[in-house]
Amino acid sequence: MTRRLIHTIAAGFLMVLPAMAQAPALPDVNTQLRAQETKASQLMWWLHEVTDVYGPRLTGSPGLRAAQDFAVAQMKKWGFSNVHLEAWNFNHPGWQNWELDANTVSPFQQPLNVRAVSWTPGTNGPVQGPVVVIEPPQPPPPAGFGRGGAGFGGRTEGPTPEQLAAIQNPGTAPPPMPAAKTNENKPVSQADLDAYLKSIKDKVRGAIIFYGPHVEVPENFVLASLRRSDESWAQPAGRRGGFPQRGPTATPPEGLTAAEITGQVNKFLIDNGALVKVIDSGRPYGIILQQSTAGYNENPNSPNLPTLVMGNEDYGRIYRTTTIDHIAVTLHINIKNQFYPEGRTVYNVVGELPGTDKADEVVMAGGHFDSWNPATGATDNAAGGSVAVEALGLIQSLKLPHRRTLRVALWSGEEEGLYGSIAYVAQHFGSAENPKPEWFKLDAYLNLDDGTGKPRGASVFGPPEAAAMVATSMDNFKDWGFNSVNPTVGRQTGGTDSTSFNNAGLPGVGYSQDPFDYNSYTHHTSFDTYERIYEPDMREAAVEEALTLYSLANADQMVPRCSAATMPPPPTPRSGAAAARPSGPVTPVQEFMLPAGVTPPERPNPCTAAPPAQAAPVSWPAATAPDKGQ
Repeated sequence: MTRRLIHTIAAGFLMVLPAMAQAPALPDVNTQLRAQETKASQLMWWLHEVTDVYGPRLTGSPGLRAAQDFAVAQMKKWGFSNVHLEAWNFNHPGWQNWELDANTVSPFQQPLNVRAVSWTPGTNGPVQGPVVVIEPPQPPPPAGFGRGGAGFGGRTEGPTPEQLAAIQNPGTAPPPMPAAKTNENKPVSQADLDAYLKSIKDKVRGAIIFYGPHVEVPENFVLASLRRSDESWAQPAGRRGGFPQRGPTATPPEGLTAAEITGQVNKFLIDNGALVKVIDSGRPYGIILQQSTAGYNENPNSPNLPTLVMGNEDYGRIYRTTTIDHIAVTLHINIKNQFYPEGRTVYNVVGELPGTDKADEVVMAGGHFDSWNPATGATDNAAGGSVAVEALGLIQSLKLPHRRTLRVALWSGEEEGLYGSIAYVAQHFGSAENPKPEWFKLDAYLNLDDGTGKPRGASVFGPPEAAAMVATSMDNFKDWGFNSVNPTVGRQTGGTDSTSFNNAGLPGVGYSQDPFDYNSYTHHTSFDTYERIYEPDMREAAVEEALTLYSLANADQMVPRCSAATMPPPPTPRSGAAAARPSGPVTPVQEFMLPAGVTPPERPNPCTAAPPAQAAPVSWPAATAPDKGQ
């Protein structure tokens, strides 16, 4: 190296030093961020645009693409760099509901509270017909099934002993009468189902099918608190770190499964001329829960007819009139749905604020941009994406120095299985087992996806030192009710997009929030609208994310990882019925897993801290070949 070149490099390094030296301390930046968010917040305007103007935003739909085009244009207007859409292969058509009208026309007139089930066909114009209630035999519920989980991504916590006691005796005098005993479901054979379908064959042609009994929603005497107590937050929990390691594959159920029964009944209804299928939402106060892909209308073993989810109260009135009074009820329904082949290619939105001397290292924040279709997807999860964009916007507007590049990502495909973030992680980073160069350059990813509450806790994939590094900034918000940051070592995906990073062995930061009415009212429901956003908490969340981004971007070292020798294993491949390939196309995106047949050694918890260069690649014992003599 020449002496002149040495002087040139030294001079360049000295030019960087003043900017680094001038980086304000965290308390000063915290004050600036709070003031800026108070006087010039753009968060609620962005939320309004994304929900009121562009919602709902179902993956692959024109609504989502329009919202993404808006996000790209606006981030460019605000001065973000490298703003673009990144494609991934959804491999299913897009879908959107354009018109929906449902009314009872006799013996009474009533507009009905309904939503179309996504990826089901329309009626090809208005149809009118009598209601026919069918109640196909159903198998016993699978082991561990209950009302609390809310399906994929459900975050409902079980009731406390005190709440259970209140449910059992809600304060009436004398105590309420015991519930009537119901018949327990028994395994359903093919002969049982064939006999039932034969018994209704002459009734379904030209009919509006009410599928299943009316759901008796119990009265809730234990209303959910909008905020969790400080005492409960003080109990450590890393519930955003992924699901526990999968246990042994469950024993296949006896007889037909519920999915097999539904598929056969759907085909029967189509073959025999039924017009529309209607399902009870099973939620109180007119809430409609809709979170079904309906097999993307591509499963030949379970075809779809036009399908609606109806509010529990409307379904109950018609069900009782039909089954108790035996009075014919006639409905008039029009459903206009459209499929979009171009929706097979879907996009994530990405934008950046370039760093300085460590610009090749990246700190990310984001949230999923897609939603379900019954409302406008405000709390799930326009909220999280808006907070991330606002956080970068605050740093940009204050011209805060940051050595590392800051990157925001708005994911698609989260509701169908975290597909957008899993695809992005695979494309850019790889995994701890097969890392790409960018794997060593990602510092951390911050994620908010639990409704409208501000962060009250956080989990970080990695050693305790990783949690301590994030806490350096988050501890500045004790006055806003933030509690603690805890490490997690789960590499299973589930619930939200931070786990896609955990799955790759990267530091995913998942924030935990107060429940508000997320699980009780808004999660995947017709109530998930702009009105359910609590502005003070959202603005506080943006400040908290911004300070964390700033802190990590200016730290001397990156967030530590689990060392290669103590890196937890990714999940084991599914086997048996859980691994059966669906009929029809599939999304070619999946989480990182151990090779089939590999049994990983035990790993310590917590893991040992290491810099990124010492955290990968990770290797596992080779699979044991089966004994040929067996």
